[in-house]
Amino acid sequence: MEYGNLRRQAASLKKSLFDQGYLDEQFCQVEDLQDEANPNFAEEVVSLFFKDSTRVMLNFEQAIEKHPKDFARWDTHMQQLKGSCSSIGASRVKNECTSFRNFCGEENAEGCTRSFQKVKREHAVLRQKWESYFQLLRQAGPAGTATRPAGK
Repeated sequence: MEYGNLRRQAASLKKSLFDQGYLDEQFCQVEDLQDEANPNFAEEVVSLFFKDSTRVMLNFEQAIEKHPKDFARWDTHMQQLKGSCSSIGASRVKNECTSFRNFCGEENAEGCTRSFQKVKREHAVLRQKWESYFQLLRQAGPAGTATRPAGK
């Protein structure tokens, strides 16, 4: 497949991630940090994000089991995940973290449980979409600077 076509597919996928609310401007800022010396910087940061966020979610699941209805503890774990999402531009996951924290503030265990399932689902979907995006970029080979989707 032609490299230019792969680049266009990657750009289209990236635009759809923005249009669907999966990503925000922070992701573009991460991509802007890439240069010739470190052309895979964004992919490496995203990989570290998923490694760390998966660990945080596992710790969170353990906290739920060990400390039922300890909303302050739950909120602390979710704040950590929300911060990671904010730093990488994972908008939909971050928004679900905010919803979860709101349920914590209300001490609504059922709402927290439902919201955490949404966090996990959004996290998994984003991982899949980002993997597809970076796979296209790897297939297309090195490029110049990162580009923002139109209108962003």
